[in-house]
Amino acid sequence: MKLSRRISNLGFYAFAEVESKVQVLKDKGIKPVDFGVGDPIEPTPEIIREALKKAADERKTSGYPSYVGDTKYLAKIAEWTKNRFDVELDPKTEITSTVGSKEAVFNFPLAFVDEGDVVISPTPGYPPYQRGTSFAGGTNYLLPLLPENNFMMDIDSIPEEVAQKTVIMWINYPSNPCGAQANPEFFKKVIEFGRKYDVIIASDECYTEIYFNEGNKPHSILEYAEKDDKVVAFHSFSKRSNMTCYRLGWVAGNADVIAAFRKVKTNVDSGTPTFIQDAGIEALNDESHVATQRAIYKRKGEIIRKAFSELGLEDCFPEATFYIWQKIPDQYESSVDFAKELLREDIGVIATPGEWISDEVNGINPGKKYVRFALVPSEEEIELAMEKIKKALS
Repeated sequence: MKLSRRISNLGFYAFAEVESKVQVLKDKGIKPVDFGVGDPIEPTPEIIREALKKAADERKTSGYPSYVGDTKYLAKIAEWTKNRFDVELDPKTEITSTVGSKEAVFNFPLAFVDEGDVVISPTPGYPPYQRGTSFAGGTNYLLPLLPENNFMMDIDSIPEEVAQKTVIMWINYPSNPCGAQANPEFFKKVIEFGRKYDVIIASDECYTEIYFNEGNKPHSILEYAEKDDKVVAFHSFSKRSNMTCYRLGWVAGNADVIAAFRKVKTNVDSGTPTFIQDAGIEALNDESHVATQRAIYKRKGEIIRKAFSELGLEDCFPEATFYIWQKIPDQYESSVDFAKELLREDIGVIATPGEWISDEVNGINPGKKYVRFALVPSEEEIELAMEKIKKALS
């Protein structure tokens, strides 16, 4: 059977590889503590589930959903954005619903990228930035996230010839997996780059609501963009409200960019189910469950922080997100080596090697000396995992 060039050239998806490692341990009768995939185990809050049940009955004869989002859903997003970031949005022209964020990120380049066009994205970073670009026929240019730059993309390092060919730049702050958040000066610099080279700035902001310093909440790039700047922000309910199964999100920003992306969505899907959008409205009506979840992630992270500190490892507690981008012990050559050590039967811990979610740039893989821990196991499981790690490695 002949496969398409796009599929033939496609590498493995890192998180699928993580799942295969988990299965190996399970086949041996070992229940691993899995820090691999960022899928929250805490239940979707009851108020959201109840809203979904009610909406399913109310929408029982509603037919196909809108391609771009129900008017009440879009209005609620505009209201939430005003309350959270003090940004005014026109729900009719500056917001579109999405089937979670992965669909949106992957399909977004189809509206703007032609053969030979360049898309800039961070590494390490969310794989669909690159995969969506490749499927659209574009060329990826990667900016490594390095500790010496506080895991900020080095905009000044972009060669002029690359900038001239660039049509989209992806940024992701708070960062998956590095946990860093951007300051206003960085956002302003990125916007200026977009203005100078006529580049669309696509800001993945799916983790803005998971932070650990109430006095230093993550910003949105929309706070610093003018209406005519080609800037859009991507959001999801998956991490904010433990709604990974619901597949619900949105993109907001420049009306022309939103209009173009809506054309893509009209052709690739049939819209987000309206009763799920109704559940999303209820999720945006309540901030208490988000605060509760932030507290849970902070407690989980502190358990790991304490254990690694006792082992003499660098403190890598994040500013935001539910990931710890942990510097590995000096005696290990690479993150893969350290992750394999954690897979020993007497430890049974799954962590994602940084090399799996990073790419080599100028001979350096920025994830080589890091592993990612997603704070998704229970506090009890994390306590057990850290005790095993300390016993085995001390």
